[in-house]
Amino acid sequence: MIHGVLFDVDGVLLDSEPFIREAAVAMFAERGVSVKPEIFLQFTGAGEDRFIGGPAEIYGVPYTLDMKDRTYELYGQIVRGRLTPLPGVREFIARCREKGLKLAVATSADLVKLLINLKEIGLEDRTFDTLVNGNDVVRKKPYPDIYLKAASLIGVDPRECLVVEDAVSGIKAGKAAGARCLGLTTSFDAKSLEDAGAEWIAADLSKAPPAVTGW
Repeated sequence: MIHGVLFDVDGVLLDSEPFIREAAVAMFAERGVSVKPEIFLQFTGAGEDRFIGGPAEIYGVPYTLDMKDRTYELYGQIVRGRLTPLPGVREFIARCREKGLKLAVATSADLVKLLINLKEIGLEDRTFDTLVNGNDVVRKKPYPDIYLKAASLIGVDPRECLVVEDAVSGIKAGKAAGARCLGLTTSFDAKSLEDAGAEWIAADLSKAPPAVTGW
């Protein structure tokens, strides 16, 4: 029985990946480095330190935290008025609330990006019972830490939680935490998500099978 739902953000509630890639490319360009947007795909879902640090390593650029800060600054400018919830997000959350389920956000992104995203798509912090971001855990996805922490904060056994993810690393994290997982094919194909352990697959939350939460 599902008593809690733990949401990733990017690729689940909204699609900000093109914008954060755009911001990161612009940040590197300011430093005189031409980075191809597709280089970031392999680091999707691992948190911004790795999202930016990975390409920096590939291009031989020493990674510093001010690179992340600048990327977020550019990101906030780029997304203004351009982000919208993915299909079914509001309806899915409303149904969860009607069933009395506890809700948490568990994203590898930093808090500053999380708050920008929620504000831009019109979801208030209080929509969820707790918000967990990449700064709240040491080990990022695919380790289970972020989902274990989110489940603990909402007071629900991880085995009674549904993790909603779009990334292979996120599905692996959810499974390692003991949760059941719904994989959304907004970033990775169905087979990749199934191979990672997702019990259910959907294009987005508007297509989520009723069985995932028992409605």
